[in-house]
Amino acid sequence: MHYVVHCLDHDGAIEKRLSLYETHKAYLAQAPVKTVISGPLLADDEETMIGSCFVLEADSIEEVEAFNRDDPFAQAGLWKTVSIRPFAKRVDNR
Repeated sequence: MHYVVHCLDHDGAIEKRLSLYETHKAYLAQAPVKTVISGPLLADDEETMIGSCFVLEADSIEEVEAFNRDDPFAQAGLWKTVSIRPFAKRVDNR
C-alpha cells in the first residue's frame, strides 16, 4: 500500500531544518519503508523550505507512523503538523 505523509514546519524553522538535513537524508537511506518519492515543500517564493512530503510504500499505516516518528526531523520537533493518509496510486508517469 502507498501512503502520503505531508508535514509542515513550525514557523521560522529553516535553520533547524538545515542543521538536521544530512541526518535526515541518512535516515531515509536506511529506513524500513520504501520511499517512492520525497522532497521539501516550498513557500510561495518557490525556494524557502517549509515542510516535507513523502509517498511511501509500506505494509501498514502503523509502519509509516513509526517511520515518521523516528525521523530526525520529527525527533527534533521540526514539524508543526503531520498528516498520514493511504494513497491509491492510479497514474505514475515516471
